[in-house]
Amino acid sequence: MVPTTTVPPRWQVPARSVLARRTPLTITLVASAFAIVWVLLGWKTSYGPAIDDPTDFLYTTLDSITFAGLLFIVASGFTLIFGLMRAVNMAHGSLYLMGGYIAYDVEQKLAGNGGGFGLTSAQVSWWQWVVPAIVASAAMAGIGLVMQQGFLRWTQGQDIRQALITIAVSLILADQMIAHWGGLEKNIAFPDFVGTDKFIVIGGVSYAWSRIFILLIAIGVGVVLWGWLHRTRTGMVIRAGVDDRQMVSALGVNVQLVFALAFIVGAALAGFGGAMGGSFAGVAPEVDGQWLLNALVVVIIGGMGSLGGAAVGAILYAFVSDFSAAYLPTTSDNCCTEYSVIFTFGLLAFVLALRPLGLFGRPA
Repeated sequence: MVPTTTVPPRWQVPARSVLARRTPLTITLVASAFAIVWVLLGWKTSYGPAIDDPTDFLYTTLDSITFAGLLFIVASGFTLIFGLMRAVNMAHGSLYLMGGYIAYDVEQKLAGNGGGFGLTSAQVSWWQWVVPAIVASAAMAGIGLVMQQGFLRWTQGQDIRQALITIAVSLILADQMIAHWGGLEKNIAFPDFVGTDKFIVIGGVSYAWSRIFILLIAIGVGVVLWGWLHRTRTGMVIRAGVDDRQMVSALGVNVQLVFALAFIVGAALAGFGGAMGGSFAGVAPEVDGQWLLNALVVVIIGGMGSLGGAAVGAILYAFVSDFSAAYLPTTSDNCCTEYSVIFTFGLLAFVLALRPLGLFGRPA
């Protein structure tokens, strides 16, 4: 006789088990309520009570949403590689930075500036911005293909070795970028119709149209990626590979081809993010390390291999970073980023304590 397992009724479940399941939700709700009350009442904040002056609160909210868009563009490529290949591409930030530099050079040549300084949005037409972004994406896709086929393909499953290889590639690219572009910051000009002198009225405040443009591009990238991953055979194979690579390979799918394709798309998104980020805040040495960290935190929070997780992780990261810098007490006039860093990694630790695989991560 086969033994059966009977699930006890809800009222028979030990109180300790129910409490253990509800504790994370309770802590999250209490922490969120406290943060909202803190911001609204303005206890020792930089901007003062949000209910007295909602303008700064709205500006901070819009800044967080648009920053999340740029984070998502970069992190979505990282999560494809991380989720499918189980490889932490430590050169992702370098691909971002090099993509920005290449976009800068191409824009300078197309706008007739000969690589000089001082391009403004009035001098750049829409195609003189779009073409550099496409060229940067294609160039980083090519570098990504060389990395995957030349180095990572032969070390599949060797996590530490792959991490060391990508660190080495990152250092090589960083030295080459300094040798070619120097140590000064380069700024990519937005096209004329998105220039920094263009504003849009939202909620009664005038807000930069360029930041809204970044958000719209991020939404477009998300829609295209979602359609590719959920409505095409290739995307379904990639999602299946994230869950069970061995089974996908046993079904006769060329897993190496899928790996190469995912790496190409991920590297292209890093390059495109570099073009967007260079237009948003410029590109300079050491920016690659910051954006590698940004992408890593977003993917860990959201869960590797999850496009929705990357979006949610980007939003949480941006809101915690911007609001903690704006609304937490400071120890001096120019000291607010310390709280931003502390609470950003506090968010990371909190998520991992409750969901070790990330908010949308699944074991594979």
